[in-house]
Amino acid sequence: MEELYLITGAAGHLGSVITRLLTQEGKSVRALVLPKEEHIPEKAEIYYGDVVDKESLKPFFQDLQGKEVYVVHCAGIVSISSAYNEKVFQVNVNGTKNVVDLCREHSVKKLVYVSSVHAIPEEEEGVTIKETTSFSKEQVVGLYAKTKAEATGYVLQEAQKGLTVSVVHPSGIVGPYDYGKGHLTALILEYCKGRLLSGMKGGYDFVDVRDVADGVLRAVKWGRSGECYILSNQFYRVSELLEMLHEITGKRRVRLNLPLWFVKGTAGLSELYYKLRKQPPLFTSYSIYTLGTHAVFSHEKADAELGYTVRDMKATLEDTVAWLKEIKKI
Repeated sequence: MEELYLITGAAGHLGSVITRLLTQEGKSVRALVLPKEEHIPEKAEIYYGDVVDKESLKPFFQDLQGKEVYVVHCAGIVSISSAYNEKVFQVNVNGTKNVVDLCREHSVKKLVYVSSVHAIPEEEEGVTIKETTSFSKEQVVGLYAKTKAEATGYVLQEAQKGLTVSVVHPSGIVGPYDYGKGHLTALILEYCKGRLLSGMKGGYDFVDVRDVADGVLRAVKWGRSGECYILSNQFYRVSELLEMLHEITGKRRVRLNLPLWFVKGTAGLSELYYKLRKQPPLFTSYSIYTLGTHAVFSHEKADAELGYTVRDMKATLEDTVAWLKEIKKI
């Protein structure tokens, strides 16, 4: 029976890399992208729609008879904004419910839902965060985390009702092919253009987008239904990333790393400044909070059950800088 992969959010950073991997393997892929999307995946069958609009998704799910259908739900809004945004809730929660409903209606072989480590409740200092099956928006901080927790809980409830679905939790994604200028990509661009005069203390678990994409496809093949898998790498201080970028590019070393309490005081102005420039802010009150959390995650379960592996962060940054040069962003 022919395998068919349906990828939502296929023009996003992770979705585009997953689509790229599948088409390179010669798989049949339907790529769902928003209307007027600029960066369309190549070698995939393109469908236009919005996960918030269930009616617009129906063509994406049509004519599946005689095919072994796998759905990877990547579509979502990653937000570090401090302000409430109804669209984040609509896409991350209601959009996920629409996709799940259509997976059930069309009896797809399997769904892999891309959640986030932000959906998992924080632990005390010194405790490594591992997978959980209990999700509540009350247990996490920030709009993005709350929406991912609520959506993850809904997906796992459907697994208990018989839907074959695995959940993956990527940590902070970085790497090449990010046309949407994610926050780590923005940091790299600012550094390479000589506009980053200071860094900040704190850090997070950052992981290569290609490793996450590979982990997602491994979850399609080997992930157990109703189970969650953390797709992380390891904790890196922001200062470590900037030092790696200095070694890679030879550009001026950033020697000043501001304490988070100081940066937080200017976060409101930063958000306004980048909004006027129509760019994602380098930091907000929420992202500063995140950089100060205990972000130590274990990917042992994904290693053991999926054969998940990660690459060195310096190689990730080298490839990202090379790609940004290739598309003439730097």
